[in-house]
Amino acid sequence: MNPLYASSDNRLGRVMARDSLPTGGYEIPGMGAYPRLGFGMIRNDDSQSYEELNGDGSDKHPDFHQSIFDDPDVEEPNGRSVAPDEDLLESGPSLRFSKACLKSVFTVFLIFVYLLLTTVAVFLAYQTITDFLEKLNHPVMSVIYKEVDFFPPPGIALYPGKAQLLSCKHYNHNYIPPLVAPGTPEVGDCTMEQVSYVGPFTNQTQKQALVVQGPSDVRNKEVIFMQFSLTDADEDFSAITYMLFAKFGDLALSPDKPAFMMDCEKNYSMWTFSGGFRTWVKMSLVMTSGKKDDTVEFRQESGVVKYNDRRTNITDELFFVVFEWRDPFIQEIKLIVTANPWNSVAILCGVFMALFKAANFAKLSVSWMIRMRKRHLRNRARELNSVT
Repeated sequence: MNPLYASSDNRLGRVMARDSLPTGGYEIPGMGAYPRLGFGMIRNDDSQSYEELNGDGSDKHPDFHQSIFDDPDVEEPNGRSVAPDEDLLESGPSLRFSKACLKSVFTVFLIFVYLLLTTVAVFLAYQTITDFLEKLNHPVMSVIYKEVDFFPPPGIALYPGKAQLLSCKHYNHNYIPPLVAPGTPEVGDCTMEQVSYVGPFTNQTQKQALVVQGPSDVRNKEVIFMQFSLTDADEDFSAITYMLFAKFGDLALSPDKPAFMMDCEKNYSMWTFSGGFRTWVKMSLVMTSGKKDDTVEFRQESGVVKYNDRRTNITDELFFVVFEWRDPFIQEIKLIVTANPWNSVAILCGVFMALFKAANFAKLSVSWMIRMRKRHLRNRARELNSVT
C-alpha cells in the first residue's frame, strides 16, 4: 500500500488497525513484529508517522521529485507542458549554425572578390609587358632644328655616262649670270674626283662616278652651277643620275674609295635631272640618332625651268643643274624609348605581391571553412548522441 495514502487519511488507518490487526500484534514482512496498539497509541503514532512522512519523505524516496521532472506529462502552473531541454536543443545549435553559415557565405564572397582582383592583376601585368615591348620596339621621334652658319661640304656623285661636263662654278646669293657661250667648255673652280667601282646592285657592272664637293656657306647662299653636254643620245629620254652623301672629306680621306662609294650607294638615295631644263636642287640635312648607328641623309626639293636654246646649229643636248642649301637648319631626329624598365618592374612587383596575398588569403579562407565544417559536424554528432 502506498504510504502517501496512509499518511493522508488517518481515519482509514485507524479503521484498518482496529478491524484487521490481531490481538497480540502483527508482523510486516521485512520490518519486524509490531505489538497490538490501542486507540490512543495508534493516534499518537499516527501523528508521529504523519510528521515523519511530511518532513522526511524526500529522504526515503529520493527519486520522487526526479520522476516528476522526468514525466513529460507533468504540467506547470500555467498549464504548459514541460519538454526536456527542447528549446535549448533547438535554439543553441541553430544559432551557431546560422553564424557559421553567414561566415562561410562572407568568406566565399571575399574569395570571389579576390579572384576578380587577381584576374585584373594578371591582365594588368600582361598589358604592362605588352606596352613595354611595344614602346621598346617603336621609339618616339623627337625632332630638333639646329641652326648653323656653315654646313660640312657634302659629296655630290654624278653619273653622266656619255655626257660631258662643260663647267662647274661657285656662286653666292643665288645669282647666276647669263651664259655667254652655252655648249662650250668653261673654266670652273670646283673640287672633283673620278671614282670607278662595281655597282652593288648590278651584276659586276663597272660604274664611273664624278664626285664634286658641294656648297657649305649657307649664310651667303652659296650655290654650285654645272652644265653638261650630250651628243648622239641613244635613248628617247636622256637624264643624268646623281647621289648626295654626307661629307666630301670622308671620300678624300678614305683609303679604299671604290668600297666607300659602294657603301654610299647602298645607304643613300639616287635622283635624276633631265636635259633641256635647268634643275634647281635645294638640299636639307637630316641626322638621326638613337639607333645602334647614327645615320645622316639628305632631303631635297627640286624645281625645273625650261631652257630656251637659241643656238643655230644644235648638235647636242644641254643639261643644267644648280645645288644649294634650302635653309640654315639641320634637322636632328632623336629616337627616344619611352618605356621605363624600372616603372614596369615596380608595377609587376606590385601585381605579384597582390597575387601572393590573394593566394594566401584564399588558402587561409579554405582552411578556415574546412575547419568550421568539421567543427559543425562534430558538434552535431555530439548533440545527436546526447539526444539518443
